[in-house]
Amino acid sequence: MNRQNAFEVADDLPELLRDAGMTLEQLSDVVQRCQAVQDDNYTAEDYDVFQIAGRACIEEGESAHVLSIVVDEGNKNIVRCMGWNLLGPLVKILLKEEDKSLTHCLAILTHLLEVCSPKELLIGLLEQVEEAHQDAIAETVILLLQPLQKVLMRLGSRKASSVGMALSSLLGQVARLPVPETKEQEEDDVFCLCRCCSALLVFVRPFAEEARQSRLAGFTDGSPSPEEEELRLELLKFCMKSLCEPLLEVQLKDPETLEDSPLRNFATEIVGILSGIGESLSDLLCHGLLNRREVSGFLEEEVCYPKESLASLAYLLFVHHIAIDNFPTVFSPVFVLQCNMEHINLFLSRTEDCRIRKGLDLYEKSLVRVLDNSLPVQLLELKSFFSVPQNLVKVMTMCPVHHLRTKGLKVLQLSIDKFDTEAKYKFFRCMLKTSHHAGVEGYIIKNIKNQIDLALKVKGNKWFLGVHLLPLLHQALCLSQGPETDLLQNLDRVMESLNLLRYLLLRDKEQENQTGIWTELCKIEENYMKPLRMGVNMSRAHYEAELSSTQENSKKAKAKESEIQESVCSVTVGNEKMPNMTPEMQLQVLHSALHTFDMIESVLARIEEIIEAKGKP
Repeated sequence: MNRQNAFEVADDLPELLRDAGMTLEQLSDVVQRCQAVQDDNYTAEDYDVFQIAGRACIEEGESAHVLSIVVDEGNKNIVRCMGWNLLGPLVKILLKEEDKSLTHCLAILTHLLEVCSPKELLIGLLEQVEEAHQDAIAETVILLLQPLQKVLMRLGSRKASSVGMALSSLLGQVARLPVPETKEQEEDDVFCLCRCCSALLVFVRPFAEEARQSRLAGFTDGSPSPEEEELRLELLKFCMKSLCEPLLEVQLKDPETLEDSPLRNFATEIVGILSGIGESLSDLLCHGLLNRREVSGFLEEEVCYPKESLASLAYLLFVHHIAIDNFPTVFSPVFVLQCNMEHINLFLSRTEDCRIRKGLDLYEKSLVRVLDNSLPVQLLELKSFFSVPQNLVKVMTMCPVHHLRTKGLKVLQLSIDKFDTEAKYKFFRCMLKTSHHAGVEGYIIKNIKNQIDLALKVKGNKWFLGVHLLPLLHQALCLSQGPETDLLQNLDRVMESLNLLRYLLLRDKEQENQTGIWTELCKIEENYMKPLRMGVNMSRAHYEAELSSTQENSKKAKAKESEIQESVCSVTVGNEKMPNMTPEMQLQVLHSALHTFDMIESVLARIEEIIEAKGKP
């Protein structure tokens, strides 16, 4: 029978029923006619009539009569060949749960699972899974998991590819369900994701146990058979896909927050299956660093070990400590951090809040295990140790979620604390060159000041004193566009630079000159202080002119009250046009800008006083 033809006929079921008047009598007739057919040589018309009549009887409440026909031993061959056609209406009735024919339909399905061809049943059941309506995904998946498991078991040792196909279809549907975000949503299972994940575990356990037993037997009997290895690989793909969908989107709750968490249990068992089928957690974590393995049956290794899945696994291991007892303790915290940097970078390169949060958490947990001042400078040569800070800057400056920006700054400081002195030095130089954000640059300059202060107190720190320090100082004490630099936009950097310079002049005595500041003072005055003074004067003159003009416009506008409502003007800050403001609002902005220039000028004047005082005998 052409399967496609049967489903095409089923699509026109209502019209055919009207035209042909299909009833229980027609179903009985086709079954009686087929009983006389030898060697299952049924015609396409036999299939069509059986399908249409059988479905019509079930949908019209005649399931008891259909059951009597299905269980009749004389109809066994007919049911074995054609019975899968009844899956659609049976599933439809069973999903209603309150239908009067529920018991009969369940009995029909149970009998079909025992009699029909397992391959036909598998395809039919998976079609019902994949065609499930968005509002009935969970109910459909949970209803069909046990029938699917029973059908797969009937396939014997050659079931691996079918198991993989079933797991892929089921997980694809489960991944369509929304993910609970709060403790209450997970407790109440408002989206039914928890029930589906728990049921999916029950479904996959016998196959995972079979693969585990095969692996254990292989230690004594030799290599596993091709069928055993294929099942192992299908389970591997399932676990990797589970780590990505839904677990990558899930924010797991700690046991203190939610003692019994179905999603945490799902994650724990998925990681357990990986270990059970012979996947080393340490190899998976270090996958990007170790030599890539040859995996039979896949054109590309990434198909079997997706990067997002490996990142999700690292997050489960080191943030939630799932299966951490199975992770070797011989790896140093520095090596673990090095392995995790690829995963951290993948998380932080995304824009979704969930991914960013996981990246920050994984970075923090990886760093806290590392001793302060212990990360060697050689790590900065690795691509990930360059990419992660760049993505971290994007989180700190562009992420719309305040607490993630704050967490990003905290993790940045933690990473700085872990570098040794030379690494800190080169990291600061790199960040000043590449961050392109005044707030970040100001924060780095503040760290430079702290390291210089430490170097002046503790002997042996050559990187933040003398000849090594001078290139870093010139990099910190500069204006990107000379006198024309936008001082308001670069205020954070300008103020930290001035504070650094003032600190050096006060802290480092001229006769000692440990930092070299006094040797370079002429250059600094010429290349930094003089352009800055000029920039302040230019900016002040511009804003004072704007203030005078705005005040004049405001006086004119007040002459007519209606004009006050309509009179608006615009201000451009950082090359971005701000929303329209009334003259009063603009006056406030201009006064604030002039106050900022006063503040810069005040610190600059203090520095000049220090220089002048030091120059006197």
